[in-house]
Amino acid sequence: MLARSFARAGGRGLATGRASRVLFSTTARRRSAAAAATDVSSTANLPLAGYRVLDMTRVLAGPYCTQILGDLGAEVIKAEHPTRGDDTRVWGPPFAPYTQESGLQGPGEAAYFFAVNRNKKSIGLSFQHGEGVEVLHKLVAKCDILVENYIPGSLKKYSMDYETLRKINPGLIYASITGYGQTGPYSQRAGYDVMVEAEFGLMHITGDRDGPPVKVGVAVTDLTTGLYTSNSIMAALLARAKTGRGQHIDIALSDCQTATLANIASSCLVSGKKDSGRWGTAHRSLASIVPYKSFKTKDGDILFGGGNDRLFGILCDGLGRPEWKADPKYVVNAVRVANRVELEAAIEAITVQKTTQEWLEAFEGSGMPYAAVNDVQGTLNHEHTKARNMVVEMEHPGCGPIKMVNTPVKFSDSKPSIRTPPPLLGQHTDEVLTEMLGYSADEVASLKEKGAVS
Repeated sequence: MLARSFARAGGRGLATGRASRVLFSTTARRRSAAAAATDVSSTANLPLAGYRVLDMTRVLAGPYCTQILGDLGAEVIKAEHPTRGDDTRVWGPPFAPYTQESGLQGPGEAAYFFAVNRNKKSIGLSFQHGEGVEVLHKLVAKCDILVENYIPGSLKKYSMDYETLRKINPGLIYASITGYGQTGPYSQRAGYDVMVEAEFGLMHITGDRDGPPVKVGVAVTDLTTGLYTSNSIMAALLARAKTGRGQHIDIALSDCQTATLANIASSCLVSGKKDSGRWGTAHRSLASIVPYKSFKTKDGDILFGGGNDRLFGILCDGLGRPEWKADPKYVVNAVRVANRVELEAAIEAITVQKTTQEWLEAFEGSGMPYAAVNDVQGTLNHEHTKARNMVVEMEHPGCGPIKMVNTPVKFSDSKPSIRTPPPLLGQHTDEVLTEMLGYSADEVASLKEKGAVS
């Protein structure tokens, strides 16, 4: 998540170094909208059907939150800078290239943007134009939820702060996602996930036992913040059903990171001692259990979870070392912990002799907790991933068929799904202004001429 000054939100013309990005013609937008509409399915039975979201976020935490709301049936209108759009539109490679039939120019659509912007409509809008703010105010009057991720206080001069907007729509649920929250000594800092991982404990407990602190492979604090925000918004909707009033939700990456330290934080609070540091692939809560970590194979890694003496016995049999079960150095967990280095080295001396798949087959049906350590392609092509329908194909209006990770939730009645692919920049500006807000075609053309919308 990037929190930055709102002053950068306006302006006209293409940003330096981004000349390959082009504004799409009205004809191209209509063609794109028509192509996207072919895959739209009914949202009537989805949990958030009938709710409307104004998405004023960019990068990851905010868009991830609003994508969850969209997956669950909400109508999400993403307001983007009229020429640059969301920062992540140019965060590549890789880009999904435009098809020749689309008539669009440039490198294509960024895979990063695709990850968190499905089931949304895009309008290109400049917040520095008075008429652009007027459009936003009209949208606010028709929305249930607004999500933004700008530095605290920076929206006030554009009359887009909560106190202003609650007068327009008292039922509005206004969620502010920032690096460090609306209050506190760090509130005016811009915050990236990696800084928060470092300063609020996660990086210190992540990495090899004797190695340096490392960040998690994905921006996990952004993602947990997006999850917390979407959950809080839905709770606020329930509260509004009782009171008729909306409210302001202040959610910070720093707070969410602290909260998700979970049992590690609790251990430190109860003991008053420092945490036990990094444990690599070993489960830190089970650091007193051996073996419980990954081991190298001939072509990769496999993780074994010998959570008790019985499971250790199964592991011994599977490794072809049944004698270890009676060895005084390994017979119970307490002595295995004392002899951790020796035992783990002995296990790995065996596991490197076979491939990961061979070990998976050896322990199939044994009752032993085990798992391959897969790369991302291995995950996306995993038989279980496919069986759970976690990768789906969509028809994108500019790029043609694209594969996307599906929503992970399954309902017995409602069927959350990817109904529309991530939008082209400004793809729905005309639709939103004319069909939702009642602008005439001439008024829309005038706003575009002034640079208020695109």
